[in-house]
Amino acid sequence: MKMIMLGAPGAGKGTQAALIAEQYQIPHISTGDIFRANIQNGTELGKEAKQYMDKGLLVPDELTVRILLDRVAREDCKDGYVLDGFPRTIPQAQALDRALGDAGTGIDFCIDVHVEDERIVSRMSGRRACPGCGATYHVVHIPPRKEGVCDACGRELILRGDDRPETVLERLRVYHDQTQPLIDFYKRKGCLYTVDGAAGREEVFAAITAVLGSKAGPE
Repeated sequence: MKMIMLGAPGAGKGTQAALIAEQYQIPHISTGDIFRANIQNGTELGKEAKQYMDKGLLVPDELTVRILLDRVAREDCKDGYVLDGFPRTIPQAQALDRALGDAGTGIDFCIDVHVEDERIVSRMSGRRACPGCGATYHVVHIPPRKEGVCDACGRELILRGDDRPETVLERLRVYHDQTQPLIDFYKRKGCLYTVDGAAGREEVFAAITAVLGSKAGPE
């Protein structure tokens, strides 16, 4: 079972990918993690990627796909995997599609975890982090015992820069411009399924597992 998780920043696709990986005993593969592992281990692919990253440049799609294919070719991926964070654009999706096709395989499911922008802004701007121990909270859903203070170490909680409403709105703009067209791409390929990401974590996961176990066709 080879899967791609789609969804805007803050939609919860990473959380769901981790739950799927645990439930089905398949790897949860994040491109960021792959890059870091290859660079840390000094692989040839990692050295190539580092040349771009050190200059503040995006790693080219062709190299990203090569690194990804190297990862999914490993033994632990023989029964499938969950891709989180790739592809992000149509050219990346096309490159992945060609590469998997050449290997005689393809994507079985593309799950779009859909959440309205307004809810994402509210969800992310309500998050608070402890600069001391790294604990995270939410002013509504997971509040600290004392407002603005970390339960674990007593440090004052902060609103991280990437959770500020203006930053979240910019990230959403980039997502809609670059990544949302992937929904149409995978719909045309016949493997797209959309779930309501605004529900609770367990409800979203139940909807996804229902899709994976369903004989019904995609959207």
